[in-house]
Amino acid sequence: MQTKKIKAVLFDLDNTLVDFMRMKNVAVELAVDYMLNAGLPGEKQSLVKEIFKIYRRTHIESQRALDELIISKLGRLDYKILSAGVIGYQRGRDMSTYPYPKVEFVLKELLKMGMRLGTISDAPAEQCYNRLTRAHLINWMDLVITFDDTQEYKPSAKPFLLAVEKLGLDVKEVLYVGDWPERDVVGSKKAGLVTVFARWGEHPQAKNTGADFELDSIEQILDVVKKINS
Repeated sequence: MQTKKIKAVLFDLDNTLVDFMRMKNVAVELAVDYMLNAGLPGEKQSLVKEIFKIYRRTHIESQRALDELIISKLGRLDYKILSAGVIGYQRGRDMSTYPYPKVEFVLKELLKMGMRLGTISDAPAEQCYNRLTRAHLINWMDLVITFDDTQEYKPSAKPFLLAVEKLGLDVKEVLYVGDWPERDVVGSKKAGLVTVFARWGEHPQAKNTGADFELDSIEQILDVVKKINS
């Protein structure tokens, strides 16, 4: 039973604070446009699907998906086409990385309530910090934990326990918000944190999440903290 007051609220980054899949789709589509203009053979939607197949086979953060696609089409790596794809990807990424509605409002209100804020992400450090910076969220964060810090992905408890250790708090003084039941909820519960399932993220239809709280909008976090701390 919750007996301690919440002193910190930590968030998953992708699909909890920012719409990662929207960004990924825009970035990949623009990368394909640029590569087609540079001479890559193929049809746009088919090439987009092939890139996402590579991501599913490797990792969504893979830095070699465009390389693999080009080699599969040409039998070699063409740097003219690759550089075009990288530039297209970066432009699509930059123009489509921004927070979900009300994120900055909620972070500001949590700070007014005396909360410490942070993120725990499976993304590598460079990508995580880049996204936080592009979304203008980095300055809100007291703590950032990435894959590089523990070399373990959620649902490992290690990233969560490291965050609590760095904050110098008890696990029950930390609220964690994430959109993936099998990773965010399982991992944070394993570590003993108070857990919130973000139904506004990538898995809105998930059932039996096991979270302490299931919320439809990020503003409801304010009510949860007030309820626990009252």
